[in-house]
Amino acid sequence: QVQLVESGGELVQAGGSLSLSCAASGVTFSSYAMGWFRQAPGKEREFVAGINWSGITTYYGDSVKGRFTISRDNTKSTVYLQMNSLKPEDTAVYYCAAKSRRTVYGGSDYYRFQDYDYWGQGTQVTVSS
Repeated sequence: QVQLVESGGELVQAGGSLSLSCAASGVTFSSYAMGWFRQAPGKEREFVAGINWSGITTYYGDSVKGRFTISRDNTKSTVYLQMNSLKPEDTAVYYCAAKSRRTVYGGSDYYRFQDYDYWGQGTQVTVSS
């Protein structure tokens, strides 16, 4: 079956950096666009970043533009999220998600969490002030 497993979340000080990974299994990884979302307590799930199947095209939420970078390695079936200049408001559970590339027609298709097919269990990122 399809599995997405996130790792790399931890406690970090404001201004620091963290790298998250999401390893996929049970899927043909290159057939999927990937996204990172986050959810803080009491808040809705928020789009963080998305990447197309080949890794050429990326998209970012406004709150992380210029600080976070999404990338993927199809040979390792893994998507990454490099997070720099972390802020306390980045504290959340971070989820990776997979979306069939056949349902991607443009950048707007990455932003709605309801449109993704598979989800990981999440990894906690805590940024202390």
